[in-house]
Amino acid sequence: MTKYLISFPSSAMQVTAEELPAVADASHAVVQEAKDAGVWVFGGGIDEGVPPVLVDGDGTVTQGTYPQTAQFDGGYTVLELPTREAALEWAAKIATACRCAQEVREFMYDPES
Repeated sequence: MTKYLISFPSSAMQVTAEELPAVADASHAVVQEAKDAGVWVFGGGIDEGVPPVLVDGDGTVTQGTYPQTAQFDGGYTVLELPTREAALEWAAKIATACRCAQEVREFMYDPES
């Protein structure tokens, strides 16, 4: 089966403070559904309060990140699914729960992972 990344940037989720508990409950329900279906691999949100760092091969740590990923934030889900169509169906469920569109990307096949 193929692993899919389903994600959204923080700015896409436009909900009020009053709506947030309902969104969290709906999101947790979809997570549980994915776990129950046996397709859940990983999910979570980037902690935007912790700044990113770059770590070089020699162990040197530099504050910041690659310019093209400076806005790497939001929520991420990795599911292992039999088809792209299944990934799109799960993305629709997540979009409904989070109240924002989801981006779907396919991981390249790696027999070791």
